[in-house]
Amino acid sequence: MSSKNNEQYTFDEVAQHNQQGNLWIVVDAKVYDLSRFADLHPVAPTFSIPLASVSRSHLPSRSTMSLSTHLVAGKDVTDVFFGLHRHEVLLRPQYARLQIGTIAGQAECVPAPSSGALSRIPYAEPTWLNQGYFSPYYHDSHRRFHKAVRTFFMAEVYPEAVRCEESGKRISQELVDKLSAMNFLAMRIGPGKHLQGRSLMGGIIKPEEYDHFYELILNLELARFGTRGFVDGLLNGGVISLPPILNFGSPEIQAQYVPDILGGKKYIALAVTEAFAGSDVAGIQTVAVRDGDDWVVTGTKKWITNGTFADYFTTLVKVYWSFSYLALTMFPRSPSKQSYSATAGTAYVIFDGARVPASHMLGKVGQGLYVILSNFNHERWMVAATSLGAQRLVVEECLKWTNQRIAFKKPLNSQPVIRAKLALMIERVESCQAWMENITHQMNNWPIALLKKCISRAGRETAEDATQMFGGRGITVGGMGKIIENFRRTSPFDAILAGAEDVLGDLGVRQAIRKIPKDARL
Repeated sequence: MSSKNNEQYTFDEVAQHNQQGNLWIVVDAKVYDLSRFADLHPVAPTFSIPLASVSRSHLPSRSTMSLSTHLVAGKDVTDVFFGLHRHEVLLRPQYARLQIGTIAGQAECVPAPSSGALSRIPYAEPTWLNQGYFSPYYHDSHRRFHKAVRTFFMAEVYPEAVRCEESGKRISQELVDKLSAMNFLAMRIGPGKHLQGRSLMGGIIKPEEYDHFYELILNLELARFGTRGFVDGLLNGGVISLPPILNFGSPEIQAQYVPDILGGKKYIALAVTEAFAGSDVAGIQTVAVRDGDDWVVTGTKKWITNGTFADYFTTLVKVYWSFSYLALTMFPRSPSKQSYSATAGTAYVIFDGARVPASHMLGKVGQGLYVILSNFNHERWMVAATSLGAQRLVVEECLKWTNQRIAFKKPLNSQPVIRAKLALMIERVESCQAWMENITHQMNNWPIALLKKCISRAGRETAEDATQMFGGRGITVGGMGKIIENFRRTSPFDAILAGAEDVLGDLGVRQAIRKIPKDARL
């Protein structure tokens, strides 16, 4: 804090600065000089009114002033401010510099969040992170890992997440390099031999100790940004497209591609979905024909995450009326506009007689469906995990908002209907967390399809309840309801990506039916 900010004032001294051109306010015991800023505020010109139209006993002696100025000039406007703005506004450099001091004898009630700190809002964190709670799934090493991840994410990743979500620009190479130094992509792929010899999060966890709960922490923390498009843009293409190379690629193919991809020097995307076939993967029409030492690939792929900036693709093709899996290098693509941010890099990809070395076949010819199906469970689990993390953030936002928002002269959470909605939101996120952790412990042995369906459906119900609580702010980009607006607009992605809800629900039930004992009777 500068020496200027160390100045102390009384409320009476602040009250003397109550006119346009000489306007001070108090927000949370901090004194701000808005003399120049007031006229730049978007509502100032809109509400400019003549003095004659308002009782002079309520206004300073000026011929004209803005209505907003009259309401705040020389006053403690803490409640007004937090009814209109998020706390982060005060922390932005262009506004923080307006602070000229503090109120003598008073301390701020809303401190700036510290890096890596846990939220103090009930249900804002999974129970295992709360003092006094125990979980058999997590140990002290998971807590240390969580703190390191949150600290790093909030300091290094969050600022770019906000910028990219708004601008639609791809993640910067500078951030990719920082993430790669932590072996971010390698960790998001999950436990395995690809972690051997790597330093994870600066050495805080050994590769042989890394389990799916560490990976779950990464996914949950990513979603706390409230930037759904950026979550996919943050190398999700690599998370879902590199495992086929790791699991089915030859040693030569792995040596050729894996180091640069995990090192953040090259990018890869999964190209399976087509306009002709969404969840019906067997309906794809992209074909590959053998020509000497090459496969010649013809077809198109749509809704390909990270496709706009991918150097490589792994893709499913038809070969001799069966399905095969190939690793391809760069081919023509164009952006595919979606309802979430273009930072995800969603693309329409064209293979027009693309030649691919025969050695780039992943697995055996005709086993492509086996390769892709072996990859689906982890992808669905990842989508469910990030959706769950976003839902918990929404619960936190709603608990804060309904506590500070005054409606009908009372906090919004004094209304029984609001408390009922909050109860349902909490029930959904806690039950989904419990199922998620149970599945994570069993990993690949339990109905991940039904888990994803449950979480994505819960997310859309929570999005609707949250929007009702935030009202117009819940459908406004930016501002108080920006997290809610983003989640309301993008939660359907979780219901579609990696398998549509209806398809996954049917799959999960069919799997259950096959396991019913033949001698089972009522």
